[in-house]
Amino acid sequence: MKLCFENAAGRLLEDPLGFMQVNWAMQPRTLADVKALFTQMALSLQQRRWGRILVDQSQMPPFSQEEQRWIAEQWLPAAVQSSGYRYGAVVVSQDVFTRLATAYITTHVQGLPLTYRSFETETEARAWLTKQPV
Repeated sequence: MKLCFENAAGRLLEDPLGFMQVNWAMQPRTLADVKALFTQMALSLQQRRWGRILVDQSQMPPFSQEEQRWIAEQWLPAAVQSSGYRYGAVVVSQDVFTRLATAYITTHVQGLPLTYRSFETETEARAWLTKQPV
């Protein structure tokens, strides 16, 4: 996989199977870090004309309320409309607060042509994601 972007929030990789993969970091991050990583995700999808992202949250601290609102209300609608984001395979954290913060975001996709699925392992997430249209 090719590294596309990295900061305190995580790493964005290009998978040769035709999707982006974001591996969230476990260290503290700022809202600016989160916005930069998400912005790069959208740009990468748009440049490659892909619509799939594998999101590994297994080590990630929970999103803050401010991060949740920005992702759900601003980034998601724009990524779907402008970047063609259609499928998200999420490797979930064992941390209940991380799962709840993510659930807040994924429930806000109603009305958007976007499908999320949650998985316990990257292998399961990858298997499902590769079956979805590019």
